Amino acid sequence: MARTIVYRGRKIQVAVDESLAPNGQSIRRDVVLHPGAVAILPILNANQIILLRNHRPILDEVLWEIPAGTLEPNESPAAAAPRELAEETGYRAGGWTKVLEFFPSPGILSEKTHLYVARDLTPGTMRPEIDEELEPQIVPWPQALSWTLDGTIRDAKTVVALLLWQQLRERGV
Repeated sequence: MARTIVYRGRKIQVAVDESLAPNGQSIRRDVVLHPGAVAILPILNANQIILLRNHRPILDEVLWEIPAGTLEPNESPAAAAPRELAEETGYRAGGWTKVLEFFPSPGILSEKTHLYVARDLTPGTMRPEIDEELEPQIVPWPQALSWTLDGTIRDAKTVVALLLWQQLRERGV
């Protein structure tokens, strides 16, 4: 396989991969190279979580999401998760559990997302990045779960986190 970088951005690179199919035919793929990300499900208590109302300029829409962010160079996911939680919500967590790694869009994107659950939260001051329009909200667990099923929550990492956490809750984790 041959890879050619055609664009270098602030956080991502875009490449064109060229390889051969089993039948010998040439294949070209556009690939977004991403350093990886963390996503955090902040559990306030047994019946409430923290979600963000997040304006997404690419979509020109406000989405309900869990806090998340891109890994900095040489940053571990375990270090990125507390940083992102504090930046986006102001909360600090006393307990952290990594529950899953997943690929949000492996047909075009190399990003691996590391999903954490944050517990024993204490409030603090948010420090969003200059381009972020975030509004943390305390949401009752039944409401958040309902929103995954009725289409109110349309962000994939958030749907994954909430449905996975529901399964873990039912198993007594």
